[in-house]
Amino acid sequence: MAKKNTAEIGFEKEIWKAADLLRGNIDASEYKSVVLGLIFLKYISDRFDDKYNQLVEEGDGFEEDKDEYTADNIFFVPQQARWSVIADAAHTPEVGTAIDEAMRLIEKENPRLKGILPKNFARPELDKRRLGDVVDLFTNIKMKEHGDSKDILGRTYEYCLSKFAEAEGKLAGEFYTPACIVRTLVEVLQPYSGRVYDPACGSGGMFVQSAKFIERHHGNINSISVFGQDSNPTTWKMAQMNLAIRGIEADLGKFNADTFFDDQHPTLKADFILANPPFNLSDWGADKLQEDVRWKYGIPPAGNANFAWLQHMIHHLSPRGRIGMVLANGSLSSQTGGEGTIRENILKADLVEGIVALPSQLFYTTGIPVSLWFLNRDKKQPGKVLFVDARNMGTMVSRKLRELTEEDIAKIAETFQKYQEGTLEDEKGFCAVVSLDEIKKQDYILTPGRYVGIAETKDDGEPFPEKMARLTAELSDLFAQSHKMEDEIRKQLKLTGYELK
Repeated sequence: MAKKNTAEIGFEKEIWKAADLLRGNIDASEYKSVVLGLIFLKYISDRFDDKYNQLVEEGDGFEEDKDEYTADNIFFVPQQARWSVIADAAHTPEVGTAIDEAMRLIEKENPRLKGILPKNFARPELDKRRLGDVVDLFTNIKMKEHGDSKDILGRTYEYCLSKFAEAEGKLAGEFYTPACIVRTLVEVLQPYSGRVYDPACGSGGMFVQSAKFIERHHGNINSISVFGQDSNPTTWKMAQMNLAIRGIEADLGKFNADTFFDDQHPTLKADFILANPPFNLSDWGADKLQEDVRWKYGIPPAGNANFAWLQHMIHHLSPRGRIGMVLANGSLSSQTGGEGTIRENILKADLVEGIVALPSQLFYTTGIPVSLWFLNRDKKQPGKVLFVDARNMGTMVSRKLRELTEEDIAKIAETFQKYQEGTLEDEKGFCAVVSLDEIKKQDYILTPGRYVGIAETKDDGEPFPEKMARLTAELSDLFAQSHKMEDEIRKQLKLTGYELK
């Protein structure tokens, strides 16, 4: 019997390794739906099997009663769609067809999933031998909630999303925001209860982290209502599956749709809005929305949707609501296209609670610097704004990618907490609480570096004359070594018949 995998021994990595073999000649964007769809199918199969076995033990003959499953928010899986059927077909040429049929049958029995599940496993270019190997890998682990491994499937889904984001590079911005950034937004906003909204929800990461936050603080996931929207049909489907795996009931609209032109939640007033909308989006349709009610603080420029997104979110904010969003740094200081006036008006309305400048290299998708904006209709410190310069935070986890650590996130969240309590002391080079009058003197520019200053360097206690004597001696020694190396290089080149002039 094959050895069972567990989250503790890296099941996420095993799945990704299998996915990489499965890819073949299929683009990352296409095999993403194959892998994530298979994870989802195995998850709902395990949930169904647990309930099925429970009903069999009860002995009342209700194991095929669909209502018994839907009452517990479990998707009903008809007989020909059950994992045992797929596992039996794993090493036959029909394995892809069996999976596609299972997806169709599950959608038919569960209206919530209609049109969402991928049905592209029978395609000729998908290697059926490798697909069978992946099915075997899934068969060898029980993806259900139990013990310390209850999050295994959600973690696997999230891990694969991050790896697909890495593989797709710039295209990944449509569906993935690095978890450490989402976690920072959530830890600052602390969405314990109420309506949570993301108008550019991607694969649903903001909602997943909100649920995790509630879980960490022993709250009830049912105390939040989730609303979202996304324009990309594939991404919208991924979000539906991601949230279903997490047991999160969500209203992501009736279909994928453009947030500016087809707002799926026109009357929503959210308590928490978390978003990472597309950076510096141009050609977003400004000419057709000139009279839109959302532009209370100024009409956004046609060439950049940053302040269209921001005002859309303010429009959907409840009387005590808060926003946490990611924006390109240009939004902090730009004066073009009326952006400076919009920013000034939003500041005069005293909506901006804080700005966090993030370090570079946090995204797979872009190298441009970004910041976190926090807005609040019910500020604890009216007339003031908190600035945090976190550009020196984070740890490089690869040659190209940086991540904020748990300690970094906790420090930023604690800084906001103290600011709201009125106990925060300015820290040179890191944070400062600034009045709106001071911001006005800076032409309403919100770049944190202008306000937090430069961190003071600690005196090492070495007198300046002694330090200069030591450093010049070290420099002289280095020069001497370089001359010796230069002479040796010239000598060796001369021996090979090449001489430097």
